[in-house]
Amino acid sequence: MPTDDLVRMANQIAQFFAVYPESDAVDGVREHLEKFWTPAMRRELLAITDGSVCTSGSLHPLACRAVRLLGQPTIQ
Repeated sequence: MPTDDLVRMANQIAQFFAVYPESDAVDGVREHLEKFWTPAMRRELLAITDGSVCTSGSLHPLACRAVRLLGQPTIQ
């Protein structure tokens, strides 16, 4: 999938959760990505967050934080 599409979709998810308290918002974005995105889409997004997409401001800060948490166990 094109990088621009992944960034756009991740930003839309982050915008939805932006009204929540920050930690809940990050968890919400991460959970959405884990539940509804394919593993390939998550891998691609993770790969581009290693580049400048987070530092350039292209990807919403909540999405950047959530992507870094992908695959890590959640504390209940």
